[in-house]
Amino acid sequence: MAGESYDEAIASLNKLLSEKADLGGVAAAKIKELTAELEAAGSKPFNPDERIRTGFLHFKTEKFEKNPDLYGELAKGQSPKFMVFACSDSRVCPSHILDFQPGEAFVVRNIANMVPPYDKTKYSGAGAAIEYAVLHLKVENIVVIGHSCCGGIKGLMSIPDDGTTASEFIEQWVQICNPAKSKVKTESSLSFSEQCTNCEKEAVNVSLGNLLTYPFVRDGVVKKTLALKGAHYDFVNGAFELWDLNFNLLPSVSV
Repeated sequence: MAGESYDEAIASLNKLLSEKADLGGVAAAKIKELTAELEAAGSKPFNPDERIRTGFLHFKTEKFEKNPDLYGELAKGQSPKFMVFACSDSRVCPSHILDFQPGEAFVVRNIANMVPPYDKTKYSGAGAAIEYAVLHLKVENIVVIGHSCCGGIKGLMSIPDDGTTASEFIEQWVQICNPAKSKVKTESSLSFSEQCTNCEKEAVNVSLGNLLTYPFVRDGVVKKTLALKGAHYDFVNGAFELWDLNFNLLPSVSV
């Protein structure tokens, strides 16, 4: 019965009982036992420590121990081809979406996958990551990935015109992409939801522009040792768009 759906399993049980009525008592006892097990499982509180432990054990037995060559090489160092800026949203892990293996991508995740402009004091965290990726790891591609239903972009689009904010950090951060908001707001014929979708992509373009404010990024682009790409992952429809710095769309991928 492996792989059977719930409905198929119930149908099989009903068929068996109709053919062998004498099994009714045994089936009733088994169903009662199963019901008790399911109730106990449903009432068991979530244990974060256990989830972490079992998750690591699965990784160790199914990946680490089965790929000694890969992890042996990674123990010596890393040389990723990609640097990726992605959102912190739990639904859009870039390694999961793009099937990156360990060592393939140097990843920075933050609210709304934004890249701030060059600023040694205000955005030193982002600057340090970009500097390390470009100058030390020698990545060949930087990809900024936006996504559907982005709460950070919705928050940006919802900030009143007078600039009033209601949070300590979030709204100040997302205003990095105010130019994207301003551009999208001119499209008055669109619904708010449609404007947010457009802003998810325009914000990626603003981030690509901000990357060029870093001298070592600009130098890499000019020398053609570094490529900048924008992307948008639509997890509602299972689609992925990719475009280059000149905003020429590359073939989209849909499933």
